[in-house]
Amino acid sequence: MPKRLDILVCSGAACISNDSTTIKNKLQAVLKENNLEEEVAIVETGCMGPCELGPVMLVYPDGVFYIRLKEKDIEEIVKEHVIKGRPVKRLQWTTPEARKIVEERKQIPFFEKQMKIVLSNCGKIDPENIEEYIAVGGYEALAKVLTTMTPEQVIEEMINSGLRGRGGAGFPTGLKWKATRDADGDEKYIVCNGDEGDPGAFMDRAILEGDPHTVIEGMAIAAYAVGAKQGYVYVRAEYPLAVKRLDKAIQQARKYGVLGKNIFETGFDFDIDIRIGAGAFVCGEETALIASIEGKRGQPRPKPPFPAQKGLWGKPTVINNVETFANVRHIILNGSKWFASIGTEKSKGTKVFALSGKVENTGLVEVPMGISIKDLVFEIGGGIPGGKEFKAVQVGGPSGGCVPAEYMDTPIDYESLKKLGTIMGSGGVIVLDEDTCMVNLAKFFLDFTQEESCGQCVPCRIGLKHLFDILDRITKGQGRMEDLETLEKLGEEIRRTSLCGLGQSAPNPVLSTLRYFKDEYIEHIKDKKCRAGVCQFETVKEKETIEEKLKGII
Repeated sequence: MPKRLDILVCSGAACISNDSTTIKNKLQAVLKENNLEEEVAIVETGCMGPCELGPVMLVYPDGVFYIRLKEKDIEEIVKEHVIKGRPVKRLQWTTPEARKIVEERKQIPFFEKQMKIVLSNCGKIDPENIEEYIAVGGYEALAKVLTTMTPEQVIEEMINSGLRGRGGAGFPTGLKWKATRDADGDEKYIVCNGDEGDPGAFMDRAILEGDPHTVIEGMAIAAYAVGAKQGYVYVRAEYPLAVKRLDKAIQQARKYGVLGKNIFETGFDFDIDIRIGAGAFVCGEETALIASIEGKRGQPRPKPPFPAQKGLWGKPTVINNVETFANVRHIILNGSKWFASIGTEKSKGTKVFALSGKVENTGLVEVPMGISIKDLVFEIGGGIPGGKEFKAVQVGGPSGGCVPAEYMDTPIDYESLKKLGTIMGSGGVIVLDEDTCMVNLAKFFLDFTQEESCGQCVPCRIGLKHLFDILDRITKGQGRMEDLETLEKLGEEIRRTSLCGLGQSAPNPVLSTLRYFKDEYIEHIKDKKCRAGVCQFETVKEKETIEEKLKGII
């Protein structure tokens, strides 16, 4: 017997941290008290998107979106909405700018310009129930490739789709798969990079928590395409919920015969194991990740050879990140032409972003490639709180750079961002307002990357330390004008000569803030002024006093 209502309770990490488990338990208890268990289904889902508003809850088929719920609100929702059919307006997401979906049946602006492909199941299905994934077309793409397509046809479809790796570098996925298939090797491997370490980034975590089977299916399709029988998902230990749900999904997939031996009775064998990382940022680099899986210290190695030729245990290996694999089933089911029709000429499909910082609606969003920074920040993000001025966005985390407000009409794609001195990265977007000191921001990211350097190469190990020390002096009022030239020259040299992507991209926050906000650097040096009021300057006299005190102690 079908249920009268489905109540979807967000159980992503952000909502759980806001006590959504208590909300769910209270809802179950109140429904039971009112003998409504047969009429109302409760579904725990992954992230629904607007993380700042959690705990959130969605009632189907009414389309009522409840936000910032408290345990005490549940009895009122059951009494008024579930029993009497009157949604509780004070708990709905109805801002002055938002359209009321109950009355007008229109989208809340946060969702209106989004296009959910990768996140199409997140927030809609129970990620711990494989049958719900199958009910929305899960594993149909795997069945299609195993029964109707050759490996070469699968790779051709991926090439034609234009899908590029969503982990940061943006290398064409189909070409990577082709190189691995063409490589000589008696064994081949599929590795999913879930080592998401950028500050402010939580895209891959949300996918693994909200729709783990889509990643499993994508890896299995890749395995068929390149001739692999074993896969590994490398996830950082800081993501315990993602690990738990992924592990359960793998066990369910084995039980249902979509992982393991003779999948769909086609003779194709493929299985997946999980490897948990210890949180080293450098292990997001593919060769360092490989070393970590092998039980070695997570350090990058020179390339070539690339993993496609010599990867895990010296065998040809495909490494893609979580979001990349999550696109695969949709391309197979809907066709490469469909996927290639979304986005821009060279940046196809959608991109998942973690929107955070000084913006009204922080959370997880998925938008077509080519959407403008302005639409992302003001239409979806709801603009800057407190009437503050929009100053810039930091795109790509510590590997990316700052894009100032004057470029807010810039489309978000690989090429456009590169021209502005930044990168797409894995998808972290931090919105900055007038109260942000750009010099201090660059120092913050340099502090992070120098700490996370593996120390293997001199440009990264020594160069980043020098960059940080110069920035540190400037933020304390001890900078010199010649420091600006040193920062630029040293940054470019580190970027040119570092061994891996960490060192090659670490100077980006410094170089981009120098490019667009050089006047703030000059103010710090010449006027001993921080317009945001963030930096605390030491005067010469204060410094001498501190040194005298230290001498006395020593």
